[in-house]
This record gives sequence, structure tokens and C-alpha cells, in this order.
Amino acid sequence: MKNDNSNKEVKRAYTIADIRAETIKENDGDDLRQVSGHAAVFNQETVIYGMFRETIERGAFDNTDFDDVLYSVNHELTKIPLARSRRNNGNSTLYLEVDDTGLFTRASLDVENNNEAKALFSAVSRGDIDGMSFIFYVRDEEWVDLDKDLPLRRIKEIARVKEVSAVNFPAYTGTDINTARGVDTLDNAKIVLENARSKGLDNSSEVEILKIRNKIIAQEGN
Repeated sequence: MKNDNSNKEVKRAYTIADIRAETIKENDGDDLRQVSGHAAVFNQETVIYGMFRETIERGAFDNTDFDDVLYSVNHELTKIPLARSRRNNGNSTLYLEVDDTGLFTRASLDVENNNEAKALFSAVSRGDIDGMSFIFYVRDEEWVDLDKDLPLRRIKEIARVKEVSAVNFPAYTGTDINTARGVDTLDNAKIVLENARSKGLDNSSEVEILKIRNKIIAQEGN
């Protein structure tokens, strides 16, 4: 049974070893500065504040809405985006592709006119920023091992990707804790797990409450 949670926002961060900055020489002689990497990876297990494990399953992006996706740093949605994808058309400055690893991103940066884009390109080139994250909406999920200390939450379908971001503190692989979360997401993670366990079912419904909410809701309400 599907759990339709497409109106709930979630933020996840991952350590991706292949995030990189590169300069490409264009036909007109100008230099094009790009930052690329994976904002999400399949089947990488992340522990959410030591409370439950989570993975994004292969195929989760098969029916995802990528119509309008922003590129930011540390999810600063109040700032001007450094790149943007609108249906991946030719005018988009952000390219998105679902590949064998996960969600691949490539952002073209205007380092001449945008100081934050210049700073990001420098930070990725130096290795000071080496992780990515994304904000998304879940359509379908599955919980298993709810009777254990670290149950597993499998994200099976992602309804929409709203934003991808280069981040300072991504989650680590394996069983390490995601350090890129605020106090409000810790509280929501507790609610997610409590609700899932209260159902007593591996396929729980209405348990997707984990989201980045207070600041984003306030921003969108202005």
C-alpha cells in the first residue's frame, strides 16, 4: 500500500566522493565553471540521529517531478539560487540526471557576477566542501524491523525534488549520524519513529512527518 506523503518536505545529506569543480573552455573562449556531484545515492544507509536507519531505493526517482529545482549552499533558500533547472531545458543552469549511483547534478556557476558562486567553486576546488544534500517530497515508503533498536525506513518513491545543495556537514556513510540537521528535524525524527511503531506494521501509513519546516514555511508564507 502506498503512503502518499507528497506534501511533506524532507532534507537529506550524503557524503559523495565525486563532488568536484571543473573549468571548461567554451567555443567563444570563455571559461565555464561547473560543480558536479550526486545529491542523493541509492542504497546508502544513513542513521537518523541514532533512532532509525534510512535508504533511498533504486527506482525511487522513476516518477519524480523535476520541473523546477534550485541549487543552493547549505539550503539557504532565502538567497539567490546559484543555478536552476526548469525541466532540464537548454536554458537551465542546473542539469539533473538519474544514473546508476543516484541523482547526479551539474551546476554552471556565474563566478564573474556572483560572489557566492565564486566562493562555492573555490571551496569545492579546495575540498573544503565535499558533500551534497537535497530537499524532497516522499510519495511511498516502507518500514521494517520496527521492533528493533534501529528500524529501517526504505524510501521507495520520491514525488518531487525541490532543491539540491552543496553542504558543509553531510551525513556519513554506514551507521554514522547525520550531522546536517537542526533541532526541529531531531524532534520530527522522533515523531516519525513513534508514529511508525504505534501502527505496529512494517508498511505504515501517515508517518512521513520528517521535514524542514519552520523556516521554509515562514519564507513561503511571506
